Amino acid sequence: MKHFWVFLSLTILLLTNSFAQKPDKLTSAELFHDIQKLNFLGTALYVAAHPDDENTSLISYLDNHEKARTVYLSMTRGDGGQNLIGSELAELLGVLRTQELLAARHLDGGEQRFTRAIDFGFSKHPKETLKIWDKDKVLADVVWAIRNIKPDVIINRFDHRTPGSTHGHHTSSAILSMEAFDLANDPDVYSEQLQWTTPWQPKRIFYNTSWWQYGSQEAFEKVDKSGMVRLDVGTYYPELGLSNNEIAAMARSQHLCQGFGRLTDRGTDNEYIELLKGDMPKENDVFEGINTTWSRVKGGEAVGNILYKVEENFDFQNPSKHIPELVKAYQQLQKVEDEHWRTLKSEELKNIILASAGLYLEASSASASATPGSKVTINIETINRSSSNITLNEIEIVGTDAHLSPNKILGNNQKENFEISFTVPENTSYTSPYWLNESGTLGTYTVNDQSLIGKPETPSAFVAVFTLVIDGVDIPFEKSVVHRYSRPDRGELYEPFAILPEVTSKIDEKVLIFASADTKEIQVKVRAGKNGVSGTVELDHPAEWTVSPQNIPFSIAQKGEEISVTFKVTPPDTESEGKIEPKITMGNKVYDKELVEIDYDHIPKQSVLLPSEAKVVRMDIKKSGEHIAYIMGAGDMVPENLEQIGYQVHIVDPNDVQNGDLDKYDAVVVGIRAYNVVEALKFKQPVLFDYVKNGGTMIVQYNTAGRWASQFENIAPYDVTLSRDRVTDENAEVKILAPNHSLMNFPNAITKKDFDGWVQERGLYFPSEWSSEFTPILSMKDEGETEKQGSLIVAPYGEGHYIYTGLSFFRELPVGVSGAYKLFANMLSVGKDQVKRDSNVKG
Repeated sequence: MKHFWVFLSLTILLLTNSFAQKPDKLTSAELFHDIQKLNFLGTALYVAAHPDDENTSLISYLDNHEKARTVYLSMTRGDGGQNLIGSELAELLGVLRTQELLAARHLDGGEQRFTRAIDFGFSKHPKETLKIWDKDKVLADVVWAIRNIKPDVIINRFDHRTPGSTHGHHTSSAILSMEAFDLANDPDVYSEQLQWTTPWQPKRIFYNTSWWQYGSQEAFEKVDKSGMVRLDVGTYYPELGLSNNEIAAMARSQHLCQGFGRLTDRGTDNEYIELLKGDMPKENDVFEGINTTWSRVKGGEAVGNILYKVEENFDFQNPSKHIPELVKAYQQLQKVEDEHWRTLKSEELKNIILASAGLYLEASSASASATPGSKVTINIETINRSSSNITLNEIEIVGTDAHLSPNKILGNNQKENFEISFTVPENTSYTSPYWLNESGTLGTYTVNDQSLIGKPETPSAFVAVFTLVIDGVDIPFEKSVVHRYSRPDRGELYEPFAILPEVTSKIDEKVLIFASADTKEIQVKVRAGKNGVSGTVELDHPAEWTVSPQNIPFSIAQKGEEISVTFKVTPPDTESEGKIEPKITMGNKVYDKELVEIDYDHIPKQSVLLPSEAKVVRMDIKKSGEHIAYIMGAGDMVPENLEQIGYQVHIVDPNDVQNGDLDKYDAVVVGIRAYNVVEALKFKQPVLFDYVKNGGTMIVQYNTAGRWASQFENIAPYDVTLSRDRVTDENAEVKILAPNHSLMNFPNAITKKDFDGWVQERGLYFPSEWSSEFTPILSMKDEGETEKQGSLIVAPYGEGHYIYTGLSFFRELPVGVSGAYKLFANMLSVGKDQVKRDSNVKG
């Protein structure tokens, strides 16, 4: 069992430092709130499928009102969704959403966990979901979470009894939770886990129901609620000066890439949880009948006798007066036999001791990153802002030989600074999300280190351990090494300290389209991770492609500096696709990673290392027209993709568009979800429709039904009703309804073959109804469903053409799907075949 307790200690350390680059500085009221939590020994696990599925009101209530340790287990990291604030999609979006979840938990007080499941896109039934996820692996992860977290109660966000009524991921999360509830305590199930953890049986499992389950509030009022627990999640916390629903709204608003910024709310707000298994609690108390006092654990009463008195007699003006009692409680806690609670509560108690003494401990690297084998200097700051008897005995950096023994008394409000240096061991792992280190499947990430499974992020590269002697007792305090710096326009900033390769490379365009056999110059950017790097760059490529020169030497003097080298790439005469991969040779080492940095104000900066590569596609594609106006919506890469096939794309701000301004463009394309997020479009519809009426082509990509930025009379010049219809099977058969329409013939002949190789889905939010002026072009369906004919509709309007499409071009073009490019080129060219015929007649 030694492996288990080492694992548990490291897990708690990670949780303590997760999202903690900027240190918390607690007020006395917040400190008292944490002491109340310290004295509650109960745990709740909330289970759902994606980032944003969690009920932040209920998580905050359980953590801040009940004072329970509360954990949100999200099956996925939200990799398959869309992004309202940037261009990150797929695995990079998963990294962003992971950090937004941690930001939300930082506000509502909960913790965060995941399984290895991937959000592969919308799924209509749990049978499909569990097949793609590999049910056994994800179920093992849920059992693993229960065994490690040891919840007393589990609350499912979704109903396991209604398969097919909602997103397949949603129902699957509840199905897996129900099964794991019965399996987690069986030592014969996933027995390989037991070298790190122990079996556990939760007492109750609930379903977080609501009126929407029954169709309306009126219908819900008539439901028999004898099997439900009612919780008023609108409670007010005087010590925080906030109501629970205000905290929940602030947490919810951290999901910025999904557009969930919202107003705060106040007042009574009832949540209902329906008992699924276990005994029914009384008095609407989810923990009724569960011992949540210190007497729960052997030896705990002695700890509780001290800490309950601290809580009862807490001095808000001088919290440091409680340090002697807190230290005695810490000593007693180390005698508790239950390692689970001992480890958890020791970390909580140490944080309370730090805050009570006004202790500030920081280990900050002078640089934001380092490479294996390089020397690192760490700036240490310590200060005791109390009259407590505290001595700084030792400082060490875990995993290195860096060690100081100051043995220095920390006087009241006297800052002490130190400097410590070490050489990064050559075998130090690079800083990158651990779940992206190896290739996975469509449905699950590959994580071979059991101790990492479920953790929200990769553990800090280095941790500083400060050993303090407080009232004669040695207490170790762990702090992740961070990088603290300032900028004139933003002030003091913190970011994770990263270990990165000596050199990385990237090709900006992830898909390179060759519309002819002409040679293109391809730039490879090389970035130095340390001073003074030199070597050669070569480009691995498919056999039928030609690259010259064979390699290019480079030399970079300064860390962080980036240079570009240029290769000439010639495609074959026939259609072909493959990968080109930069390889950098320095001495006897080869480097093949690209560094992607995700940097937003609301999350810590993320360093992601991915294979450095680009897809090359030789396709026979024709186009008509040259200049395209593009109105950005929620963010996509379609403009860059269109430039790949020779269009000049001009990003247009609809606020600036006046009548006649668009006439110079061959087409106007409206980006994904633009009508959901761009307020100005409400006022610019007449301008856009006049452009079409005067002979222009307007293409509107998918918008989410019912989520308008404002009220629009119509997004089209004729009646169109958007729905939630979608086709999630990327391989679903596509029928061409209008084979003679120019969209299928000019300038490229479109056949069923052009719908091969699509990814994630066919499309989403198709119109379900449209006026007779529109012509539906395609028909498709998921298995067992009716045909959907609204994926691509076109109508003449005046002298021009209006097109609405829910086809997922924003996913297909960035990955180089040839047929998607040809179809989009045809949409941009609609009507121009007639212009060409008229020109030929005149000629």
